[in-house]
Amino acid sequence: MMKHIYTTPVLLAIAALISACGSIPNTTTLLDQTRSDYQQAQNDPTVARYAPMELKQAGDALEQANTVANHNGSVDNIDKLAYLAKQKIALTQEVAKQKAAEAEVANAGKARDQIRLDQRTNEANAANLSADQSKQAALLAQGAAAQAQRGTEIAQVDAAIAQRQAQEANARAAQLQAQLTDLAAQKTERGIVITLGDVLFGTDLARLNADGIRMAEKLATVLQQNPSRNVLVEGFADSTGAAAHNQALSERRGNAVRSALLDLGVAPERIAMRGYGESYPVAANDTVAHRQLNRRVEIILSDDSGKLMAR
Repeated sequence: MMKHIYTTPVLLAIAALISACGSIPNTTTLLDQTRSDYQQAQNDPTVARYAPMELKQAGDALEQANTVANHNGSVDNIDKLAYLAKQKIALTQEVAKQKAAEAEVANAGKARDQIRLDQRTNEANAANLSADQSKQAALLAQGAAAQAQRGTEIAQVDAAIAQRQAQEANARAAQLQAQLTDLAAQKTERGIVITLGDVLFGTDLARLNADGIRMAEKLATVLQQNPSRNVLVEGFADSTGAAAHNQALSERRGNAVRSALLDLGVAPERIAMRGYGESYPVAANDTVAHRQLNRRVEIILSDDSGKLMAR
């Protein structure tokens, strides 16, 4: 009777120890690796943004593996569920990468919108497929082929846009050349120069006559159609009379052209003006005809960047 009394607590302790050992969750190397992969995917902002549904499905699959492990399931069963969860995590990351790549593609019109719609449709169909390994492998191969096809289509769209832009640029260049020819513009070291001669102003006046206004209108059209270009208006006079008078007259004539352009809608910051008086003559001041050549306004047209070359 005494022996039975002492033996019973020992048996109870052994039974408790066995029960405690049996409650310890089981795990495998593959399950541990899958948990690490899932944690990495959870911490990836790209996955959180572009593949939340796929990440949830991967988490559900991992939870099934964890449940079996916590209930001391067999290693084979745990590894099978862990493998399926690992494949879903890989699919989640692939979907996130594809959607992130899609987001980086610049908007190229309706053709690109249709491509993105097709991609999202393919990804939604892929998310509904079975987790079976062979189907997932086929899906990844299909996604790679589709991605390559989308890349080809986008390249074709970009090439078409580039070609259209080049054609438009050539058309603008041809139009500008025709307009400059009409304005009798000349190419110089300082750029394209348009000269408004003395005959476009009233005699000894700084007011444009009707022909001068028409020239200003043509120049304003050029500037409106080429918004990246600016102009520098330079006024000049001959050497007849006092230098101070000639300087003031050259400035008034330059300002007359500038004011005409402003009235025609050209922004003031696009028009610079300088008056040089009797400086920089283009002919000797020894004859009436030569002095008339020196009484002028020169308009320098900038390059496409808006840059003007100073005198």
